[in-house]
This record gives sequence, C-alpha cells and structure tokens, in this order.
Amino acid sequence: MRLECAARTDQGKIRTSNEDSCVANPGTKLFLVADGMGGHAAGEVASRIAAAAMEEIVCGAGPETPMPDLLMRAVQMANTRVYETQRACPEYRGMGSTLTALAFNESGYHIAQVGDSRAYLLRSNRLIQLTRDHSLVWPLYESGVLTKDDISHHPQKNLITRSVGTQPHVEPEIQSGEALSGDVFLLCSDGLTDVLFDRDILGILTEKPDVQQASEYLIQAANARGGPDNITVVLIRVFSTP
Repeated sequence: MRLECAARTDQGKIRTSNEDSCVANPGTKLFLVADGMGGHAAGEVASRIAAAAMEEIVCGAGPETPMPDLLMRAVQMANTRVYETQRACPEYRGMGSTLTALAFNESGYHIAQVGDSRAYLLRSNRLIQLTRDHSLVWPLYESGVLTKDDISHHPQKNLITRSVGTQPHVEPEIQSGEALSGDVFLLCSDGLTDVLFDRDILGILTEKPDVQQASEYLIQAANARGGPDNITVVLIRVFSTP
C-alpha cells in the first residue's frame, strides 16, 4: 500500500505552550499523537519522550516481529522512559502523556491506545471512532447514560484513567484491522474533539479530500470554536499499489 499523510499541531488560542507531539512517517508507516500533561513544560517533555521511544522501537525492528507485539513493547518502553524521567527529576514529577499510535504493514493497520487522544477511520463516507477513551466519563457513554456530544461538555471529560509514564506499568489497548484503498485515518488530541463533534469532523474530511487541506481546516475549525487546548491532527490516506 501507499500512504499519503499530513500532520499539524497548533498551540490553540488559550494555552501558552504546546504539550502535544506527533509522528507522521510514511516511510516506516508509523503515525502517532501524544498529548502531554504536567506543569512547567513537563507535559511537553513527556509527550516528546513517548513519541521518540515509539519511533525508536517500532522503526528499528525487523519485519519478523508481529506488529501488535511490537507496539506493545514500544508502549512499555515509552512508559518506562517517561516514568523514570519524572521520578528522577523533581521538576517533572507527575508528568505523563496520552498515546495513540497507528502502524501499517502487509496485514493491515494496528493501533495502540493509552488515554483520550483518538483514532478515527473514514470509510465510505462514514466516520468511525476506532479507539476508546480511557477517561472517567467514557463508560457513561458506553452504557448509554451520556451521548458523544454530552462528553464534550462534561466537567470531568479530561480526567483520564490511563496514561503513559505516571505509573511503573501501563496496559495499552491493541487492535488490528484491514486497511482498504481510499480509507482515511485521523489521529488527534482532545484539543480537536473537545470542540468539534464527529459530524463536524466528518463534514470537513468529506468536503476536503486532500489531507493537507483537510488538516488545515480541522485546526482552523477548532480554533474558531475557541481553541481552548493544544490541537494536533495527523491524517493518513491509503492507496493500493499494483
């Protein structure tokens, strides 16, 4: 398969720094979004460490390692490095990061998920959220108590239950699926999904088939809604190859 990608990150309208990190590497077919947390630039450090560890492990491995196993190992390494850094440096104490990683190989796509950044799939003009939010309010959505729109306005929407680097061990959710020609994958931090509903995202992705243009419009739309948080978008379009 051939991949076309675009990656953009924006500080937003309110925050004074950007604690998001992203990777978009069509050569190694690794893409990720990491949303850091922690004061005094600690979040920026955490997301950067997590992203670098994922690249090192995934991109440095041979093709014989099954991708789900490789993603699991990479997330564990990312967790260890962030955890050891925040334990060793008092100014970084308590920092952590979300992590949504997407990798492709001949068998399809593979996702590792920790936290409340998200992965979506646009297929046949339908937008599907592939990942679950590891947050206090997500079970209320799954049980039918809240709608997706309710989550965006819930006062506890940003309280996550799983993160990279805050504990000695973390258990990512790993999933795999078939990647079809024409599929568009979106990875994003909650700076996008806290202010844009799924229908807003679907409208932009269907109206702007060019991934570079679509990524720009997504960032602009989030900022037009106030841009209260850092906003990161990674878009990947899949093409079949002869």
